[in-house]
Amino acid sequence: MVLADGDVTLRPIKLRDQRDWREVNRRNRDWLRPWEATIPPPAPWGPVIHRPTYRQMVRHLRAEANAGRMLPFVIEYQGRLVGQLTVAGITWGSMCAAHVGYWVDRDVAGRGVMPTAVALAVDHCFLRVGLHRIEVCIRPENGPSRRVVEKLGFREEGLRPRYLHIDGAWRDHLVFALTAEEVPEGLLRRWNRVRKKESPPPAAAP
Repeated sequence: MVLADGDVTLRPIKLRDQRDWREVNRRNRDWLRPWEATIPPPAPWGPVIHRPTYRQMVRHLRAEANAGRMLPFVIEYQGRLVGQLTVAGITWGSMCAAHVGYWVDRDVAGRGVMPTAVALAVDHCFLRVGLHRIEVCIRPENGPSRRVVEKLGFREEGLRPRYLHIDGAWRDHLVFALTAEEVPEGLLRRWNRVRKKESPPPAAAP
């Protein structure tokens, strides 16, 4: 399954992406560290959990995808791997919901890559998969990530105190959400309309 709009493509993550994924992640270490999930210290009665290797991560993502609980993608911009987006926690029954997490190469931030990728994923979830609600949980201090959901029109629903272990401690997160009824025309179409309005007019000929 490949989702694309212009220069932005979402496709399933693969084992053979390891070299490119590691290179992008390494270059962005300092930029990503404040927002990246970490493993809390083990409880005295609990198991010791280590950060997975790339191969372990991909195998876990694939297993979750095969079980219908996750949609793991890499993000490509102009044919180059520049980040990762995961639709996780897919729940059916009376909820039909999931949450989205993402990161992107700082070199392409501000070019509309991440809003386009999120819009592609949300449209796929609403229009193809059949989900009803998508959440994005973001640390209040993470301005760039908050701008992504604000541009796309996600609603801010409130604060979840000490929600996730990030950068070595339990961190508060703001919850942003969108339901299928709020974007009957599709989120990508709405985003492209907003982006077109925000684009500066072409310079007049001399």
